[in-house]
Amino acid sequence: MRETRMVYTVFPGETNHYGTLFGGTALAWMDQAAFVAATRHAKRKVVTVHSDAVDFKRPVPLGAIVELKAWVVEVGRTSMRVAVEMWVEPLEPGKEPYLAAKGGFVLVAVDEDGRPVPVPPLEG
Repeated sequence: MRETRMVYTVFPGETNHYGTLFGGTALAWMDQAAFVAATRHAKRKVVTVHSDAVDFKRPVPLGAIVELKAWVVEVGRTSMRVAVEMWVEPLEPGKEPYLAAKGGFVLVAVDEDGRPVPVPPLEG
């Protein structure tokens, strides 16, 4: 299983009036990580067709370093299910990283005309 990792920093324009990351921004980052993981697996153009329930476990504060981890967990004929976790690395000394959100996304490989095409099976 090949894991994709992406890192972001939470800047002021990405937070609400509570000083925490907007949920929509978190979803966009998670979708991008799923896209990269699926593209790496399929080695072709992919599009998101579904998102499973995304569970927001803990808030993500302004200034935090956020790491997204995504990996393909299931493959159909043309589709891939990708699991995504969002981890926060607190900047305060002594605080441990924590899981802020997790969810699943389904992406489909497509050809130049946007028609679904087969994807390789999962290895191992």
